[in-house]
Amino acid sequence: MQGQLTATVSGVSAADRPTWPVAALSLVAGFAVAQATGVRPLGGLVLVAGAGWCARRWRADVGPARTAGLLGVYLLAFIASHVIADPVGTWPAVAIVASVVGLSTWFVADAGRRSATPAPRIL
Repeated sequence: MQGQLTATVSGVSAADRPTWPVAALSLVAGFAVAQATGVRPLGGLVLVAGAGWCARRWRADVGPARTAGLLGVYLLAFIASHVIADPVGTWPAVAIVASVVGLSTWFVADAGRRSATPAPRIL
């Protein structure tokens, strides 16, 4: 990583932190912004920002093929949230798809990386 600046929090660099929370919560935040402001494109900007940040990390960590797959899951989840919103409700739909995106991201991109928090110690 010569020549790269990496931020650290509690001794763990940003590159070592998992991406699943950003992937999942950007769907929640995007919907919340769109609903709170009444401006759907503003919520879309939140989605694009979250997906873009994740895509940069994924490409470096797991390569372009898996990055494309994860972006596909993200896009399909966004579409699915609209499809299932009528039967289950809007917030439950967002929660369901955010969970799917978070789990998919963890399995594909984050499970093999060093954890942002150390494993619990048993006394």
